[in-house]
Amino acid sequence: MNAGDPPGPTAFDAHAASYDADLARGLSLTGEDKGYYAEARVRWLARRLAGRRVGPPALALDFGCGDGASAPLLKEILGSQSVLGVDVSAALLAVARERYAGSGVSFATIAETALQGRCDLAFTNGVFHHIPPAERATALGFVRDALRPGGLFAFFENNPWNPGTRLVMRRIAFDHDAIPIAPYEGRRLLRSAGFEVLAVDSLFYFPRGLRWLRPLEPALARLPLGGQYLVLARRP
Repeated sequence: MNAGDPPGPTAFDAHAASYDADLARGLSLTGEDKGYYAEARVRWLARRLAGRRVGPPALALDFGCGDGASAPLLKEILGSQSVLGVDVSAALLAVARERYAGSGVSFATIAETALQGRCDLAFTNGVFHHIPPAERATALGFVRDALRPGGLFAFFENNPWNPGTRLVMRRIAFDHDAIPIAPYEGRRLLRSAGFEVLAVDSLFYFPRGLRWLRPLEPALARLPLGGQYLVLARRP
């Protein structure tokens, strides 16, 4: 995925029809579905923003939105006035538009999007491990330039230090070529792209079978061992 690529077939177009089934096969090991994780990520982010006294974003960017499942959550949970989901896969964007477009939620290809300092918040989840390392700086530059000065970037990635995450990814067809990003590397990438790193949190320690332990997860957020992590950063 390259932020400058023109519209056209991508590797993810081939997975659009089976995207939900592929993801469900991997996540079945945790006992939860994608909806649980999507909502939990955005609720965690909402608590982070509230702790920093950050109000609802007027415009939120969902970078690498895939089938669009996170976009309405960014509007409903964060109170965003509008959300724009962008991706390079025309096939996944077609799914996103069919399911979620409307009421302040829209979708577009990355190549046809020009935001230039208009976004208050950018969000991405599990996208950058699909971007070749040589192209990650370009993608981060797109996100940085889309944010207004002081705008925030919520960078969620799968944690390769968690053995459960590695098992889940091995079972997902579209993750077979992924190049995972460790938490320290995620911080480094964002700093190299000109972001100020504000916080790093580790999430999703316990599968459904151990859900009674989940109240402990906020206390474990500083340990880089959860199934995913969040790097919360700011454009200076």
